[in-house]
Amino acid sequence: MVRRLQVASDNHLCPEEQPLMIEEKGQIAYQILEYLVDHPEAQDTLEGIVEWWLLERTIKSQTLSVREALGMLVAERLVIESKGKDARTHYRVNSRRREKIVSLLEQKYTGDHVA
Repeated sequence: MVRRLQVASDNHLCPEEQPLMIEEKGQIAYQILEYLVDHPEAQDTLEGIVEWWLLERTIKSQTLSVREALGMLVAERLVIESKGKDARTHYRVNSRRREKIVSLLEQKYTGDHVA
């Protein structure tokens, strides 16, 4: 039987904000539990948990998303990838596509989308 983690709600929030806050708190609670399972001897202060435990979880979860985003940017030739002397892949802007990049950013910030 799987039990869901119960997270107390904030009564000062309007009803439409409560599910979002509960979901966010629940995610953080699960991240803390995941860290403790991976590091059963761990203990820390509030500040340490925020700075180290949750940061580590965020970095791990973002790595795949960043890798996929870079793949998209490379496929569109907006970013160039190359192997460095350290044998790792390095990324940099494709200066030949600067106008396209600026145009994409302007569209994002003005809400204009070209189909």
